[in-house]
Amino acid sequence: MASWCDGMAAAPRVLVAPSPSDANCQGNVLSLRHPKSDEETGYLFVDGKLHEFNWFKERFGSWFLGDYVCEDGSLYYCTLVDPIFILLPIFEAAHMSNGNDPGKFRQLDEILYVEGYPGYQHLMSIAGNHMELVCEVKEVADVKFFRLDNSKVLSWLCCKVHSLKEVFPKLGKNYAAQGEKEILKDAIQIIREYLKDEPWLTLLCKKLQLDINEIIDMSKTSEASFCAESSPITFRPSDGKVGNGSAKSSKGRPAKKQKAEVESKNIKDMFRRVTRKGT
Repeated sequence: MASWCDGMAAAPRVLVAPSPSDANCQGNVLSLRHPKSDEETGYLFVDGKLHEFNWFKERFGSWFLGDYVCEDGSLYYCTLVDPIFILLPIFEAAHMSNGNDPGKFRQLDEILYVEGYPGYQHLMSIAGNHMELVCEVKEVADVKFFRLDNSKVLSWLCCKVHSLKEVFPKLGKNYAAQGEKEILKDAIQIIREYLKDEPWLTLLCKKLQLDINEIIDMSKTSEASFCAESSPITFRPSDGKVGNGSAKSSKGRPAKKQKAEVESKNIKDMFRRVTRKGT
């Protein structure tokens, strides 16, 4: 019996994403540069809003899609991302500042032309309004020219940090018990996922009177913890031994080893690691 997915170029995947408000329109998957790594990364642009793709997977799991069983139990989902984070490296390169020279004013379509990445052109409708927050803007004959303003960028980043700082205490008692400095560090950890260390993270830490080396060390520790937490739980037969002898039943026969419970979690635990991924 033929399945609905027969003939597809790739196996089906499960994606949770917003639907366009207009049923006759579709969202666009754009290939853009990641603002921190510069690697080619996919983003969803729909209804004038930019979303990033996230991925989550348990050790075991599958999806039932109609009469088809998708062996890959991964869950892909979209979350909103501020376009300024994505556009910041492009505008930084475009204003070509050098030393005391503040750089050049350039038109929006010129800035968004990035060789090999036509996806930036789709952001033309929203880029102007967003980037006015972090740019100097001059208008000549109804044409706007933009130049990145470092002081505005820094003020915008500080607002992002303080917005996150206000949210953290509402997430639980652990955050509520932390001092202001520790909460600031956690907020910067999230924002750092979208920023290069130079110049923005360095300038931000200096502005907030924080040690950038502490922030970097925290990142290394959290990454190691995440890898350890994500590792599959493996049951080793030696775990069932007590002392230096084998456990026995009251009748003298070897006792039946208790089966290890692997990856048994409630629904809240399944998504616990994901809650820190969005901004």
